[in-house]
Amino acid sequence: MKVYLDNNATTMLDPCAYELMLPFFKEHYGNPNSLHAFGSATHSALKEAMDKLYAGLNASDLDDIIITSCATESINWVFKSVYFDHILDKERNEVIISGVEHPAVSAAAMFLKQLGVKVIDLPVNSEGLSTAEDLKKVISDKTALVSVMWANNETGMIFPIKEMAEITHEFGALFHTDATQAVGKIKINLKDEGIDLASFSAHKFHGPKGVGGLFIKKGVKLTPLLHGGEHMGGRRSGTLNVPFIVAMGEALKIANSMLEFEDSHIRRLRDKLEDAILTLPDTTVVGNRQNRVPNTILASIKGVEGEAMLWDLNQNGIAASTGSACASEDLESNPIMEAIGAENDLAHTALRLSLSRFNTEAEIDYAIEQIKKATERLRSISSTYAYNPNQR
Repeated sequence: MKVYLDNNATTMLDPCAYELMLPFFKEHYGNPNSLHAFGSATHSALKEAMDKLYAGLNASDLDDIIITSCATESINWVFKSVYFDHILDKERNEVIISGVEHPAVSAAAMFLKQLGVKVIDLPVNSEGLSTAEDLKKVISDKTALVSVMWANNETGMIFPIKEMAEITHEFGALFHTDATQAVGKIKINLKDEGIDLASFSAHKFHGPKGVGGLFIKKGVKLTPLLHGGEHMGGRRSGTLNVPFIVAMGEALKIANSMLEFEDSHIRRLRDKLEDAILTLPDTTVVGNRQNRVPNTILASIKGVEGEAMLWDLNQNGIAASTGSACASEDLESNPIMEAIGAENDLAHTALRLSLSRFNTEAEIDYAIEQIKKATERLRSISSTYAYNPNQR
């Protein structure tokens, strides 16, 4: 059996979204900005897809949703433009991020640090969560931007975005959230949350790779990252990838229609898997499951290197990860485990399991069986666990 439990890295393209995008490769391939009939055909499809995005994110028609290639581009756009529009030659010179941001955010912040910007990391508690009170302690009139993820990509923990946005605005700064792991998993209402800027990627909610977006609240000034034309109202140049945008709009529409299923069926399977892992001695899971997106588990299995567990699982047809796919090429300890203060020997034991609506009960039963077998095998040969009499 093959079981895919790495849906926070990327998801399978929804079959309905796939079917909807196909005609725009060979039949309706006109440039949506062209005035002829070929362009008109794609223009109407583009408008319909954008309407789905505005509805799916509960954004106002007065706000802008700008199509980008991915959340990473959107995030880089935010940080670099905030530097030029709100920091350079102005009195504000500070950016605040949480200590568990995705590398797209933390690396963009470090780039600004090289330009002389002060970057402040919000601490996180043992659940990997920063609070509004944490933000109050560090924000000031020098703050230009606060960027805190909506849901963590490894733990699934949901941050108090609305409260943080309110505090940020009290100090006259902009609030950005990386909503990549929240869109399609929980209800998104950008009208009510007070967010100025939000980034997302389609392939995290069963849309295609290579397309995403940036929400820009009405009135927020943001210099374009890409100059060259009048696409997207002049805010992001480049000919629009109509097939991908059409599929993204449909994927978001379907994902939102499945939120109740996600919060019941997927949450039940996730909890079943988590409960089974926790029956193993010396295991922990990061974060209160009620304050996590419904599909995510970050487990620590003492004495079992995360990479070794992945190898065993992969040999038996199960795909999982030790953390962010964007940081998977190194074998350093898991940064989230470090941020929450886990002991060094536990920081290498992280196992991330992320489900989707396409997982079945039989797959979860199989995964439980294989995780238990792998844990027993790996602990039996572990120099840090098997031969420690205190662990037997």
